[in-house]
Amino acid sequence: MPLYEHVMIARQDLSNTQAESLVEHFSTVLSDNGGTVVNSEYWGVKTMAYKINKNRKGHYAFLKTDSPAPAIQEMERLMRLHEDVMRVLTIKVDEHAEGPSIQMQKRDERGDRRERR
Repeated sequence: MPLYEHVMIARQDLSNTQAESLVEHFSTVLSDNGGTVVNSEYWGVKTMAYKINKNRKGHYAFLKTDSPAPAIQEMERLMRLHEDVMRVLTIKVDEHAEGPSIQMQKRDERGDRRERR
């Protein structure tokens, strides 16, 4: 099956648990349609470069999936209809990178720097 990576931005007024439950909801949509979620990461609330729907910040989430195209299309359709999801980016990749994403590596590096001080 093809491999995909998704980045989702949810509204800033959601709680962390609500944003993480959105990721779980869309993961079940994929699994119901024959796909699997290889890895999911919640990146937290981040400031965006420009306003989207009058929001300056948003909850970011990252998914690595192994799913057929119809499952991805259904998940994206439901994301577009969901009122809490502002933006979605889906990219087809040849292989998934091992380990955490770049965003999670940055978070770990910041924590290491703070401990050294």
